Amino acid sequence: MLLDETPLFEPSLLRDLDWSSNTVSFSPPISPSCPGEGLVLRPLRTADFNRGFFKVLSQLTKTGDVTPEQFTKKFEHMKNTGDYYVIVVEDTNLGQIVATATLITEHKFIHSCAKVRYIPAGCLLVSTLTLLSKKLNCYKITLECAPKNVAFYEKFGYAASDETYMQCRFFD
Repeated sequence: MLLDETPLFEPSLLRDLDWSSNTVSFSPPISPSCPGEGLVLRPLRTADFNRGFFKVLSQLTKTGDVTPEQFTKKFEHMKNTGDYYVIVVEDTNLGQIVATATLITEHKFIHSCAKVRYIPAGCLLVSTLTLLSKKLNCYKITLECAPKNVAFYEKFGYAASDETYMQCRFFD
């Protein structure tokens, strides 16, 4: 596969979101269809490999050295499963990715074999993925959050639960 404009998922999923049910107000007003002057919110594309996608990811964690071949292979896997919704914000003036977030589906046996979505996280991105999860008929959406960030996510309708998320890291 070439590094082209193929989207990870159908862009109409973002265009068709009911933004009126968003729980957070923005000043100035923004939405997935109008994220700000010179900005576009859209699904990840393979060509984003050359638009600074990994530079944005490296602000969050170590990314390692990823080749275009590795990227397209992982992209194709994610696209084929239909369980990954990676969205990006592109600054069209710079032709660069400036933000990203991911919604991941977990298929459950509980709750009548329902689905749950997880989002690793920014305001517009959290709002968009929360609404997208609702549109995809998930019974819940969860995220990992440090205690100091709880108030931020409460603005979006999230609440702390008795469940805790722990991790065991094998690499830094």
